[in-house]
Amino acid sequence: MQHAPAPERPAWFASFDARTPVEMIATFTDALTDPTADQADNWDPQEPLLTAGWSPAYNHHRLASPDGTVRVEADETTGAWWVDTALRDFRTLLWQAHFSEHTPPHLITAFTAALTDPRPVPRTTGPSSLPTRNPDLVTRSHREVPATQVAGALEERIRSLAARRTDPPAASTHPPQRPQAERHRLR
Repeated sequence: MQHAPAPERPAWFASFDARTPVEMIATFTDALTDPTADQADNWDPQEPLLTAGWSPAYNHHRLASPDGTVRVEADETTGAWWVDTALRDFRTLLWQAHFSEHTPPHLITAFTAALTDPRPVPRTTGPSSLPTRNPDLVTRSHREVPATQVAGALEERIRSLAARRTDPPAASTHPPQRPQAERHRLR
């Protein structure tokens, strides 16, 4: 995701690889689209990690999760942030996230706070399930979910996000596009 430069803030980007948990990306995008978010620059993305017991690893700009599976590093020169997750020695990563310099600190803080959230997340079993370092830490439960509940979940999320808007949508300055004429085959 890229953000174009604005008069008050340079361009920035956030990237998430294909295996980044959807809850982590949703936390970031929820903070990005929250019209009531306090975007003051006094946010400290390391604070949620330190509060949750993460410890410095190698230097004071890199923190490691208590179980050693996640590292968060801030580049002290550029201000960019990296999040790496792995099961063992970090030669094979499970997933990564990267936040460029100028990424608003409140967005990175929302992401790091989500990293420390102890609540379980729903997952399906199968070949695309994420591996775990300790299978005994994973509690599996089976729950039937009605199809109507699954189908309505996205609609409910869209409604709740739309309800956060503070301004009415801006009128488009582009004229409506005419539909392309339907092409007929010659026989």
